[in-house]
Amino acid sequence: MNVRERIAALREEMREQGIGAYIVPGNDPHASEYMASHWYEMQWISGFNGESGTVVVTMENALLWTDSRYYLQAGIELEGSGIELMRESDVDCPSVIEWMKESLPQPFPKGGSIIGVNPEMWSVNAFAELRSEVAEAGIEVKSIDLIKPIWTEGRPAIPQDKLYAYAADFAGETVESKLARMREKIAAMHGDALIISALDEIAWLLNIRGNDVEYNPVVISYCVLEGDKCTLFVDKNKIDAPAQNYLDFNNISVQPYEAVFEYIGSLSGTILFDGARVNEALYEAINQGTKDKGQGTKAVNIKSPILIDKAKKNAIELEGERIAMRQDGAALTRFFKWLEEEAFGNSQFTMHNAQLTEWDLMEKLHEFREMGENFVEESFGTIAGYQGNGAIVHYAATKKNCAEVKPEGMLLLDSGGQYLDGTTDITRTVWLGGRIPQQAKLDYTYVLKGHIALARARFPRGTRGNQLDALAKQYMWAAGITFGHGTGHGVGHFLGCHEGPQNVRTDNNPTALEVGHIISDEPGIYRTGKWGIRTENLITVIPAKQTKATTTEDEWLAFETLTLCFYDTSLIEMSLMTEDEIDWLNAYHVRVYKEVGPLLNDEERSYLAYKCQALEV
Repeated sequence: MNVRERIAALREEMREQGIGAYIVPGNDPHASEYMASHWYEMQWISGFNGESGTVVVTMENALLWTDSRYYLQAGIELEGSGIELMRESDVDCPSVIEWMKESLPQPFPKGGSIIGVNPEMWSVNAFAELRSEVAEAGIEVKSIDLIKPIWTEGRPAIPQDKLYAYAADFAGETVESKLARMREKIAAMHGDALIISALDEIAWLLNIRGNDVEYNPVVISYCVLEGDKCTLFVDKNKIDAPAQNYLDFNNISVQPYEAVFEYIGSLSGTILFDGARVNEALYEAINQGTKDKGQGTKAVNIKSPILIDKAKKNAIELEGERIAMRQDGAALTRFFKWLEEEAFGNSQFTMHNAQLTEWDLMEKLHEFREMGENFVEESFGTIAGYQGNGAIVHYAATKKNCAEVKPEGMLLLDSGGQYLDGTTDITRTVWLGGRIPQQAKLDYTYVLKGHIALARARFPRGTRGNQLDALAKQYMWAAGITFGHGTGHGVGHFLGCHEGPQNVRTDNNPTALEVGHIISDEPGIYRTGKWGIRTENLITVIPAKQTKATTTEDEWLAFETLTLCFYDTSLIEMSLMTEDEIDWLNAYHVRVYKEVGPLLNDEERSYLAYKCQALEV
């Protein structure tokens, strides 16, 4: 079926079920940032292949909401589909809920006042918000999956890759220890069971990894932890003999993936779940079970204790991150050396009988990362943005649609690797040749100064990320410049490149920064059609050294920079730099050379030494 035929089929299902509007979000049942293609329901119904979007279908209209990252792509992919693009980043664009409250028929015909949604694709909290908002307009919400009956051909299966044990030598803690600690936390909340649906939480808790989701070494599964047992709900085809032995040894029982709904309906007592991560279908199964058992059983919405503990890296995890950063730094050194000396050093250079492109850079960087010990895969799709493409914050070049890269102008390179030792995420902006515009040097220096200011911050325990956000923006604010993305996100340990609950951004986040948290430090400036400049390191929270100037008994914290890669100092406007900032930069480059140099050959080490030369104060 083409898109128009799919929408027609959906409308037929809606008529049969008495539903006036159906919402298809770009989600999966596990609240994942990246998801398996089996759950690309939004993409399938619309033909739009962006990562973020929501489709609404009524009997008269079909609309797609997406943000500014995807306007151009959506405009092309929706052409001829009959779907209207709703530019949700625009000030005058109504939200999905606002549009439905205004546009659904009034007074409602039969079924016109009912919105249908697949409850597996909505978190408990999001579903409750939707139901509450539309109730004001007399609209009901019905849990029903109308995509499954019509997506019967060509739907990708749920991945069948094998799960594997993640050694405690890398994880820094045994499964036995983690389960015992979580059971103590469950008991402290007077709970009898905890439902876990987030794939990264399951992977962390059980020390398992897999290959089910691109860039994320997770296993598609559910888990229920009780006082006397732990049950993993997963396709048994994913478990080979070594995996079964590992699960048996750790007293983890296995049931089929789909059996989770019946199982949690059978639970008694107080059942804990995180409504931001557990889907509505699971919650409805809990509720059905509690109704059957009477007042003695109840469901309680809590913040996941796993999410909180997972974010605080232990000593072995942090040492693993440092090892991964050295490997990553070596890969990037080799890449930039290749780019300058082999690619652009020869004016006759060609690759695959074509000019050098952003895609070629992405492939070459992957080759260098693969040389690293314990490298598994990239941690996200590399962003290689040449010139104006670097100003598109989440730019994604493809083999067929990418820019030629020349030995002139600006390149923004945002990339990362998944190593058994840890997860990396780094952005460097470099000048490839030609005269550097003064504005480019000013922009780069404003970004670098903010980046250094955050990295050097000292703050009392209890400080939240949003309280530090202005440190990274102060210099560009003074120049009348800002950026719209977050300054820093949490990072997992051989797990998701983006994790919570900690971050650094303008939005208020009640989570205080704690020792062991890893966050990114990535301010940026983006000039449409010209260049994008972003500088990103990963930093971790550590105890700060006490000084004689401290006048309180508060515990003070600071950051340790984990990432190890040189900056392009040719882009720095030195007149804007302070002596302290130059000292920090020089000390950082000494460290980069010291830690990355031993992994390189003589030529590569000489190149790195040149890039790490000290700047004059």
